[in-house]
Amino acid sequence: MKTLIALCAMAAALSGCALPPVQAWEKGHLARPDMLIQGDALGTRFNEHIYASKEAASGGSGVGGGGCGCN
Repeated sequence: MKTLIALCAMAAALSGCALPPVQAWEKGHLARPDMLIQGDALGTRFNEHIYASKEAASGGSGVGGGGCGCN
């Protein structure tokens, strides 16, 4: 029984590798700007600035200074 379950699991895992690659004309909906993981650059920069100001340190964005947010 365990062997049958293991074989079925292996067959299911390997069958996903046989899918053809996505063609250029099939990527239309995935290439929209609102599908990006990081979102818009201005909003990300704003959120990093607020985080760095609240934490009283630079948030890894390369800007040094205190927590007052006046740099």
